[in-house]
Amino acid sequence: MPLIKLGTMVYITRKEHFNSAHRLFRPEYSDEENLRVFGKCSNPLWHGHNYILHVTVKGEPNPATGFVMDLKTLSNLIQEKVLEKLDHKNINLEVDFMKGELASTENLAIGIWEELEPLVRLHGVLLHAIRLQETENNIVEYFGNK
Repeated sequence: MPLIKLGTMVYITRKEHFNSAHRLFRPEYSDEENLRVFGKCSNPLWHGHNYILHVTVKGEPNPATGFVMDLKTLSNLIQEKVLEKLDHKNINLEVDFMKGELASTENLAIGIWEELEPLVRLHGVLLHAIRLQETENNIVEYFGNK
């Protein structure tokens, strides 16, 4: 008897890393106001993070393979649509999907979702969560507009 039962929802996660620089600031604020609101993250000379990204998809395992989605395929999508755009880049200046957005980790997680969600769906699964760790203590999770 097969282990996979019809209607079984399974979640799988791919973990990736990237390094990026950014600055949190509002151009209409003075340097003093930006410092008050965003603290040292408003440094006009930028600052960087070693991000850890978890992309979780969900779906029913394929009875022939046992896979929800081939993790190599998911890794390739993340590489092409996210890591190539973010790794060793300035989020404020170089990342197309962040143009005109405040470069907060919250907005970055939403941007990553929007980059990946339509492509993941094309592979017959649903994007469940983007988990983005900016520092040892600061983590953002985004589950889409539900």
